[in-house]
Amino acid sequence: MKLIVSGSMAYDRIMTFPENFADHILPDKIHVLNVCFQVDGVTEHFGGTAGNIAYALQLMQSTPTITATIGHDHRRYFKWLEKNNIPADGVVIVEEEFTAGAYITTDKGDNQITGFNPGAMKYSSNLDFDGLDPENTILIASPGNLDDMINYPRICKEKGIRYIVDPGQALPVLDAADLIEVITGCFLLIVNDYEFDMILNKTGLSREELLALGDSTIITLGEHGSSLFTNGTETKIAVAKADNVVDPTGCGDAYRGALLSGLAAGKDLVESAKMGSVCASFAVERQGTQVYSFTQEEFKKRQDSY
Repeated sequence: MKLIVSGSMAYDRIMTFPENFADHILPDKIHVLNVCFQVDGVTEHFGGTAGNIAYALQLMQSTPTITATIGHDHRRYFKWLEKNNIPADGVVIVEEEFTAGAYITTDKGDNQITGFNPGAMKYSSNLDFDGLDPENTILIASPGNLDDMINYPRICKEKGIRYIVDPGQALPVLDAADLIEVITGCFLLIVNDYEFDMILNKTGLSREELLALGDSTIITLGEHGSSLFTNGTETKIAVAKADNVVDPTGCGDAYRGALLSGLAAGKDLVESAKMGSVCASFAVERQGTQVYSFTQEEFKKRQDSY
């Protein structure tokens, strides 16, 4: 089974401000805001939806095909992919741009200020659909280049390729009509509960109408697990217990990667979603995205006790 992961490649730069932002902002001067926060250093993580999902797939011993763009500062990311045996053949280098980057500063009250530079993500990865076997291909369209998020599902429908819609962080800028079009006829829509409500508000659809657009829908619910909806029937997927919850960042991508791995192995959506839950439980135990790991034995042990 060919697993194509469409999305973003990004560097996440995470900083900590040891005080509260609010203590350094004058409320009556918001209209002329000019502040500087001295942070306690910066840590850099390899991120982006495509990179994160591909990393989870590799841990699950499945080989993904990434279709995404990356900037002229790609060498460190490519070395990381090579180290983890993740093919980069489908990643397009945009020499005139930086790789997409998130600059996240968190104060001691867990308030965050984030700056995001899309960089190379502004360009399409120009995936070549010729030669893909519709019977043996699944594509997941995750947050990344907006044209790809809309056009790839359209082409998948034309060619009879199963595809998964994962709009996530791109929901605020996706058009309602485009959302309805790409979700209609999809193999699976996967969102968290907040994102599901965002789609309802943006499209004006009822809950039942939205659930009826695609073949199936998974709504992830954080610590409460997830729910799979197929043909009007809800199946609850329990959360897999983590040894220690440290950081939920990236656990959604871990869930998606393991779910794809299950589908590639011929498992149904229920079993695949359970695999996603187990993989996500490892991700929340570490700070950052592509920093967790497990052996097949460790995964199976947690899966057996799930």
